[in-house]
Amino acid sequence: MQCQLCDKIATVHLTEISHGEKLERHLCEECAQKEGVTIKAHVPIGELLTNLMAAQQETQEMSDMSCPQCDISWPEFRKRGQLGCPNDYIAFEEPLRKLIKRTQEGATSHVGRVPENARGGMSQQLQLLRLRQDLQRAVEAEDYETAANIRDDIDKLTTN
Repeated sequence: MQCQLCDKIATVHLTEISHGEKLERHLCEECAQKEGVTIKAHVPIGELLTNLMAAQQETQEMSDMSCPQCDISWPEFRKRGQLGCPNDYIAFEEPLRKLIKRTQEGATSHVGRVPENARGGMSQQLQLLRLRQDLQRAVEAEDYETAANIRDDIDKLTTN
């Protein structure tokens, strides 16, 4: 099949349905890029099939999952977008982690943001909080030298 713009061999085939009408476009990679179509790198067919089979198996395993307290299933949660009870976080822990990681660009814990107008005092409070957490970890690990240094840093921040 030929590219509709330059008559080279078409390697990108697009189908768009708008207002019930089907529009097909056949472009070469060069013309597709000029049109703003993002082309992903070619994936070997073996890798593609392996990933597809793994995803299908994972989906099947997750469809069998349900919460023992409220009986909500994983597919039902995905459809509604809302968990049924607090126990769902435990029942669906693994797939929820994967979902959160994917939707939050790899982050699995909430960091939050500090408002622009509260930078000064708030950042000092956050620094104190982090230092106290580090102090607790150092004491638990029996790393008393590090704990003493952190304690001194906390004292410097609180006496200013």
